[in-house]
Amino acid sequence: MDEIQNEQNERIIDVDLENEVQKSFMAYSMSVIVQRALPDVRDGLKPVHRRILYAMYEDGITPDKPYKKCATTVGDVLGRYHPHGDASVYDALVRLAQDFSMRYMLVDGHGNFGSVDGDPPAAYRYTESRMSKLAVEMLQDIDKDTVDFGPNFDDSRKEPKVLPSHFPNLLVNGSTGIAVGMATNIPPHNLGEIIDGVCALIDNPDIDLDGLMQYIKGPDFPTAGIIMGRVGIRAAYATGKGRITVRARAEIVEEKNGRFSIVVTELPYQVNKARLIENIANLVKEKRITGISNIEDHSDRNGMHILISVKRDASPQIVLNQLYSYTQLQTTFSVNMLAIVDAHGDYSGEPKLLNLKQILEYYVDFQKDVVTRRTKFELNKALARAHILEGLKIAVDNIDEIISIIRSSKDRASARARMTERFGLDDIQTQAIVQMPLGALTGLERKKLEEELASIQEKVADLRDILAHEERVLSIIKADAQNVKQKFSDERRTEIVAVSGEVDIEDLIPDEECVLTLTDFGYVKRLAADTYHTQNRGGRGISAMTRREEDCTSEMFVCGSHDYVLFFTNFGRVYRLKCYEVPEGSRTSKGMNIANLLPISQNESVTSMIRVPEFDDESYLCMVTRNGIIKRTVLSAYNTARKG
Repeated sequence: MDEIQNEQNERIIDVDLENEVQKSFMAYSMSVIVQRALPDVRDGLKPVHRRILYAMYEDGITPDKPYKKCATTVGDVLGRYHPHGDASVYDALVRLAQDFSMRYMLVDGHGNFGSVDGDPPAAYRYTESRMSKLAVEMLQDIDKDTVDFGPNFDDSRKEPKVLPSHFPNLLVNGSTGIAVGMATNIPPHNLGEIIDGVCALIDNPDIDLDGLMQYIKGPDFPTAGIIMGRVGIRAAYATGKGRITVRARAEIVEEKNGRFSIVVTELPYQVNKARLIENIANLVKEKRITGISNIEDHSDRNGMHILISVKRDASPQIVLNQLYSYTQLQTTFSVNMLAIVDAHGDYSGEPKLLNLKQILEYYVDFQKDVVTRRTKFELNKALARAHILEGLKIAVDNIDEIISIIRSSKDRASARARMTERFGLDDIQTQAIVQMPLGALTGLERKKLEEELASIQEKVADLRDILAHEERVLSIIKADAQNVKQKFSDERRTEIVAVSGEVDIEDLIPDEECVLTLTDFGYVKRLAADTYHTQNRGGRGISAMTRREEDCTSEMFVCGSHDYVLFFTNFGRVYRLKCYEVPEGSRTSKGMNIANLLPISQNESVTSMIRVPEFDDESYLCMVTRNGIIKRTVLSAYNTARKG
């Protein structure tokens, strides 16, 4: 008994509870963040959506083939790639087929896939689905080594880590997800506008936000609606965060009897119509809205039509304004453009808050890799075919001797060995020759072989030229994107209207004193200066930050919320942000890692930051290196520093 007890004691490892909990929860949270809840910036898909589309692709459930039961697809996804509940897979598949959830559907559904009223979809044994035509563009050329594959959960097969995607799906269809300690909420956009923005970025990599917004006007929701003002859009595109006000499309109509009605034909994105009508009815019962006499839902297959009858003595405009104030006829879409980026070049992925230009830049960089890998694949294939044709030419020139060798050899191996010895052909060439039937071999014409070889050599030269010139790679990216636009682009659905008195985002932010802090581990935060107060002699002080024991505050200063802040890194680079662009934290929070605010690379870290009220020609910035080198630069020269 003592021996058993001693053996069990030897298996027990003493660990620090705090470190173990921290380590285990970090592993869990990163698994949820990277593997389940957040989309990849390259193809805009979460793993479950990617696995659904790839399983359909593998099974040949393409737009030109018949629909297949959703139960089959769900089972295939679960068994091959996604070891989670069947409900999670079916829910994800259903959303890809809902025209009120997706701006451009990636799954073509057949059957009951739910409604804008919140009706649930039919069970997966009843519904059928297949890939949409646009989804095919996401998987185009996946068989040409364009993306990396990795093992599935039981290492029995390979699955793609990302789809090639010939269009920026993250912006086109948007994404919503809640992870551990973070969430993403990216609105959908018009396909044509986004592709125009990509092409503009390729043509001018230095294009600014105003330039991009000439092409990308704003979100374009599948349920249409009206966006009130551009301030929220610009804030979201500039910083990755913003609040966009969306209204239903409502019209005041005078009836024949002289009374007025309000007709609602479009709702804000993700508003449940049945719940909205119920909410309005409850407000009327509670007498919070008194001017409504009746509500009728006349919606049918031709579109939405909610009829709100206004009492004879009520003002229809006042009633409509009350509906905007008290109901979801007007909502706020909180933009939070958080996505998984390949920060370390190993496809491990990490979450990062991105602005509009950064998302497009990540997409273009990804497409460069896709086009380059596709070109290399086609080049190797062409070179292999050219090599075989060279061998076939030799065989045609010596056809009688080749046939004699084949007939007189006891097996294929000896025939191939004799061909190699006689004509200097290698294994690949001799294999191609002996695999051909004699009839086909004698029927070969040298002229046709020469024409095919010349064509392939011309193709090889063109492919090598593509690999040698980045501008050709970029032109191919543009051509692929324009092809998608030509086939699938449609008119904008969501109208954007100007709001009277609309001001710039900076005008909405008070110019007040803030305290900026930066730690050795790169955590930065902004606090209102009045968070701190004068401490008398013998005072205890207050906590200003929660941090890890080994982390220390390296920089701390007071600046105005409208001031610029320059960030200098160990790579000799400088970045700039407005002070208000640094997220405000609580007194006890540790802040946000600077890598989520600045486009710094792996192993790059901020070593210093400085406040700059304005970039003028009368002020200078002096820098001294560890080796005693000093440099003075006019401050206005930093006005072109990289923006975060």
